Amino acid sequence: MPDTSTSSPTLPAGSARPSADAAPTPAELLEFVRRTAADTALVDSLPLDPEGRTWLRLEGPGGSEAWLIGWPPGTGTGWHDHGGSHGAFVTAAGELWEQSLAARLPTEGWKTLELADDVDRERRVAAGQGRAFGPHHVHEVLNTSTDRHAVSVHAYYPPLPLIRRYSRTGAVLRLEQVERPAEWE
Repeated sequence: MPDTSTSSPTLPAGSARPSADAAPTPAELLEFVRRTAADTALVDSLPLDPEGRTWLRLEGPGGSEAWLIGWPPGTGTGWHDHGGSHGAFVTAAGELWEQSLAARLPTEGWKTLELADDVDRERRVAAGQGRAFGPHHVHEVLNTSTDRHAVSVHAYYPPLPLIRRYSRTGAVLRLEQVERPAEWE
């Protein structure tokens, strides 16, 4: 998922694509990101910055939006959602951690929510591992390593209409910002 760090130009993934007539399912997006993450030449082509995330925009299946993302040690996305898009990601190199909420949040009309007990989920996503998620997924992704970059592949459908960014203090989640595609493309 893009942030305001260093970016790189668009690069087509060159993978076979399903028919543009059919919207890709989360399972199809997961298969695409797995296949792309296994492309070592593509993964190795990503320029890595020691201080900020870097990315290449990829051509995803069926009109989806896809990204190859480099994560320096200690970086993360912060809490966010994907504006109603479903998606998938796979770690191609290194290791990432995902913290997510097992709760469906209202999409509009609030600034602060108190989360119920037992909504937090955490998973280690080692190289070759990944997951698909639905349109209401709220999470943060982190490279907790102190000395090693991680690289991952992400795909979203429909292409991200927006990203809502949140801050979190204990059980309180606060909507901080809504980003539009022009801010990260």
